[in-house]
Amino acid sequence: MIRRLLVANRGEIARRIFATCRSVGVETVAVYSDADADAPYVNEADFAVRLPGHAPADTYLRADLLVAAARRSGADAVHPGYGFLAENADFATAVTDAGLTWVGPTAKAIAVMGSKIEAKALLVDAGVPMLPTETEPDRVTDFPVLVKASAGGGGRGMRVVRDAATLTEAVASARREAASAFGDGTVFIERYVEQARHVEVQIFADSHGTVLPLGERECSIQRRHQKIIEETPSTAVGPELRAALFDAATAAARAVGYLGAGTVEFLLAPTGEFFFLEMNTRLQVEHPVTEAVTGLDLVRWQLLVAEGGALPVPGEPTGHSIEVRLCAEDPANVWLPATGTLHRFSVPEVVTEFEPVPTGGAGRAGLRLDAGVRDGSVVGVHYDSMLAKLVAWAPTRSEAARLLASALSRAELHGVRTNRDLLVRVLRHPEFRTGAIDTGFLDRHPELFAPLLSSVDAVRISCLAAALAGAADRRRNAPVLAGLPSGWRNVPAGAQTSVYDGPSGPVEVGYRLDRTGALATWWLRPVDPDELDLAGLYPSAPAPAEEPPAVTILSAAPDRVVLDVAGVRTAFAVHRVGSESFVDGPDGSVTLSELPRFPEPAADLAEGSLVAPLPGAVSRVLVVPGQRVAAGELLLTLEAMKLEHPVHAPTAGIVAELPVTAGSQVETGAVLAVLTDA
Repeated sequence: MIRRLLVANRGEIARRIFATCRSVGVETVAVYSDADADAPYVNEADFAVRLPGHAPADTYLRADLLVAAARRSGADAVHPGYGFLAENADFATAVTDAGLTWVGPTAKAIAVMGSKIEAKALLVDAGVPMLPTETEPDRVTDFPVLVKASAGGGGRGMRVVRDAATLTEAVASARREAASAFGDGTVFIERYVEQARHVEVQIFADSHGTVLPLGERECSIQRRHQKIIEETPSTAVGPELRAALFDAATAAARAVGYLGAGTVEFLLAPTGEFFFLEMNTRLQVEHPVTEAVTGLDLVRWQLLVAEGGALPVPGEPTGHSIEVRLCAEDPANVWLPATGTLHRFSVPEVVTEFEPVPTGGAGRAGLRLDAGVRDGSVVGVHYDSMLAKLVAWAPTRSEAARLLASALSRAELHGVRTNRDLLVRVLRHPEFRTGAIDTGFLDRHPELFAPLLSSVDAVRISCLAAALAGAADRRRNAPVLAGLPSGWRNVPAGAQTSVYDGPSGPVEVGYRLDRTGALATWWLRPVDPDELDLAGLYPSAPAPAEEPPAVTILSAAPDRVVLDVAGVRTAFAVHRVGSESFVDGPDGSVTLSELPRFPEPAADLAEGSLVAPLPGAVSRVLVVPGQRVAAGELLLTLEAMKLEHPVHAPTAGIVAELPVTAGSQVETGAVLAVLTDA
């Protein structure tokens, strides 16, 4: 029996495993890097061991440090979670060689399935359908193709290539990214199937010869080849296809002598054919949707199998479940990973966290939250951008989608940009609601990537709410005459104005109150930074270009503003942190940064400066000062949150300055290179 379990991972998956351990009486050990010292999972563990350093290569990817931590803490078992070393056969061997229980499949199964190239060769003989595969780029003649990492998954080391001219660089880039994420840069090339679905089967196997398929999951909504929405069951899978998928998944598990939790992934073509993609020899990120419809605790089953127990016979799945991955990404910065401090993280109507559906809850309706963050968490550049998973379950798919979209739209996510609005739009899209989805869904609907969920009018009203809350906050904290109404003037015509940097750039919001404190008039207009006069004061507002909605102030407090907008009462929650106002209303959330009246002078950038779009590490520098470059030429690459981000020359020119080298750590806005005219 396992007494004390070390989780060789971090974030929400560590918290998820700890939750099951608490419920079955197993003590827990966390490991943490210096960047994770204050992370929630560290505080929840019974014991914690520091891994000196920040980067994964120095911490969570060091098998020797992890085994030493298990010994030092008195753990008798190790759970790898997912990612990092979860699918590393050498790590599994090191754990068992140390006399510890490994909560996962055998090292042999991990090694075979961890190499997608070897797995394909093995499973062809087991009768599992396959796509043709190449390992040498010069042997590829038909396009489009998909370059994939042989080790690991999660979309890393994956590139779609549509012509021979870009294949060599795509393979090289995929190799670098795979080596960074998984410690193995091996890649292969297979035919890319257009308009295909990504469908996977959750399997479980024990040491008594039982292999159980626990339903399929649909994972077709992807961006950058990474899943962002998963669900079960799939709308494309009927009884006959389901049986065929289950047979293929079971055959794959038996062919390798599998043990524990695993996922066999397939590509479902529009013709109805399906092809093996890979087998993940670990618990998947999306396992909660399976738990929601089955009522099972899959982590508990992992512990049971690791202890040599026999799997029970599960009941039939009930209802429908959908999961979204909430990620730190900036829609205003071409969806690059975002960093910063999460000032507030609150999701309404959550029924459970990290635990399966409550007893009797399968088939009903509810929300589950698995988050790796909390209020005050700092999101850095070293790890994956996923902040949390939100899971809905309900009797029907449409009910689950509606519940999930509603909770997401009302969540308070302050301080770090996220993909929340994109997720809500997808969940509410007519094609998604009918199940007409495939892996190209987001490519066909670029309108879903609009930076803001709120309507234009909702943004306007949010600006007014922020200004009124700010005025109320200043009156509350006023050292003298705090009892006077906000903005009181001897001359009633005097107006109050604030300038915010909003979703569409700087805007001025202004309003006048009458002597009773009622709103007499208000306006909102774009502001050109050049309008600032020498004193730094904003000019008085002309008549607005468009008539704003009629508004009556019902109440205005520093944290809550209630307005009557054209006869409809609307409440706004306002959270102020420094100069930022986070306004949450019924139509969505708006982040506004109040611009100072006397801004500090900023240093001018040299003409032709190329700046870092996000914080990260310079992984490669391909040019030298004085070198002539062509438009579009790759100059250098940045690595952040396990992804590689290329920096290309916007125009032809000469590299005049190159202030960074490989390995340099840079912040957003740092100068990477300066180009001058050729």
